[in-house]
Amino acid sequence: MADARDLHRLLAGLRPELSPEPYVYALGPAPAGTAVFATIAEDEGVTVVLPRDEAAAAGLRPEWMAARITLRVDSTLTDVGLTAAVSSRLAARGIACNIVAGLAHDHLFVPEDRADEAFRLLQQLTAEASAP
Repeated sequence: MADARDLHRLLAGLRPELSPEPYVYALGPAPAGTAVFATIAEDEGVTVVLPRDEAAAAGLRPEWMAARITLRVDSTLTDVGLTAAVSSRLAARGIACNIVAGLAHDHLFVPEDRADEAFRLLQQLTAEASAP
């Protein structure tokens, strides 16, 4: 289990990056050639996460409009507490957060209309962790 110093280091180095293009969650699968960010295969069906323009071009109906914030911190899938700290900060302000973890980075999907607020909260979290 990671100790508090490890979590503090991760939070201080979040380096959140807000994607300029909007994303959607839609029922898939997406047609071949569609630029899909993530695919989640569940018993009930396939969910695809992709840029809104890609969904429109593929004829997929958006179920949820989202903004993508990538945490550029150097983290691993075994780090403990990072996603909890980030999602707790956003939850305290009533912002939904769906996290997709890759091998290199965590990607947060937040309501499109709350993207700027979520981004500022993550910057604030980083500043607090970086303060002496």
